[in-house]
Amino acid sequence: MSSPQPSPAWPEALYDLLRANNVTQFAYVPDAGHKVLIDRSLADDEVHSVPLTTEEEGVAMCAGADLGGSRAVLLMQSSGVGNVINMLSLTAGGKFPLLTLVSMRGEFGEGNPWQFPMGQAVEPVLKAMGVIVLRAERPDDVVPTVTAAMTMAYQCGNQVAVLLTQRLIGAKKF
Repeated sequence: MSSPQPSPAWPEALYDLLRANNVTQFAYVPDAGHKVLIDRSLADDEVHSVPLTTEEEGVAMCAGADLGGSRAVLLMQSSGVGNVINMLSLTAGGKFPLLTLVSMRGEFGEGNPWQFPMGQAVEPVLKAMGVIVLRAERPDDVVPTVTAAMTMAYQCGNQVAVLLTQRLIGAKKF
């Protein structure tokens, strides 16, 4: 007897969701937690996938995408959140939508002590800057959480971060 086909893994479903909602620009700093999204965006001839030298460039790229009538997403790791804090004044002051997906470090099962300070600060720091923070803890959380975040960002002009937790993506082994 054959077993039922598994549904697509959450990163695959997440990419499909972003594309189904007309996200055509992917700004990223290379990160294993976003590997599927990055690889698929690079292979997709209908999107612009831009590697960044630093995360704050992605905030400006997302604002520029909105000015040009496109939708963008910023992919970064939690350690990069500290790099975007000042640039968030651009999206807040200009009322630009911002959707960022943050692969978390410094929490559930973390084995690198250097990741804890920023990992623990991500949520309170983003909230202090006026960013709405949502968390995805399980594979079944990803699509509904990012769907909600896209509504809040693209329809209401909010700055929204979805934290893809270490419980979801797994902790790196050292």
